[in-house]
Order: sequence, then structure tokens, then C-alpha cells
Amino acid sequence: MDQSEFFLPQAGRVVQAPRHSRARFSIGDVVRHKKFDLRGVVFDIDPVFANSEEWYEAIPEDMRPLRDQPFYHLLAENEESSYVAYVSQQNLLRDEEGGPVDHPGIAQLFDRFAAGRYRLHRSLTH
Repeated sequence: MDQSEFFLPQAGRVVQAPRHSRARFSIGDVVRHKKFDLRGVVFDIDPVFANSEEWYEAIPEDMRPLRDQPFYHLLAENEESSYVAYVSQQNLLRDEEGGPVDHPGIAQLFDRFAAGRYRLHRSLTH
């Protein structure tokens, strides 16, 4: 598999990732965690695990996701609060609820919610 190296400031290290990743979800998609009560909207995607080793090691070993898969940055919500989450592809499903996510950061990144997904502000697209 053809690999690239790139420096990830949030991880504080260089990571190797495939040049072409198979992300199941896109920016603006609403997703749900398979195991925990959280749903959120995707606002960024890493082709492989790109967080710190401390973050990874803090996950109980029997629940640690594989590193070599896409990881998603989510504006997330649960019954108690809104927050930013970092979740592996293996732990996400498309949200079938179909409603918007109630997160205060959504208006900074997205224009509107339609057909079950958010549209990124035009000024933030390439």
C-alpha cells in the first residue's frame, strides 16, 4: 500500500497513512457511536489515528480501536452535554434519527441542516 508521512501537531509526531483512505463518513454527516450514548456531526477526518499516545493509552485495552483506520472529529452531544469527540470509524454508524445535532459550535462551521446532513460554510471549502 502506498503510504505518506505527515506531521500532526495534535499528536506531536509524524504518522504514516495510506495515500488513499476509505472513509465511510464525510464532513457534515451525522453519526452515532455504536457503544456509547453520543451522536455528532463530522467536522474533520484523520486517515489514521492521529491523537497523542496518552489519549490512546487512556482507553481500556479491551476497547482500544485499531489505529490504521479513519478517525473522526465530531461536534458531539449526549443527554448531559455538548463536546468535541474523537472516534474511530469502527465505532460509528450513520445516525438514523435524522434530526439535527444540538451543539453550540455547529453555526461556526456549517450553513444549514438538510436531508440528514450539514452543509459546510462555503468560506471553509476548498
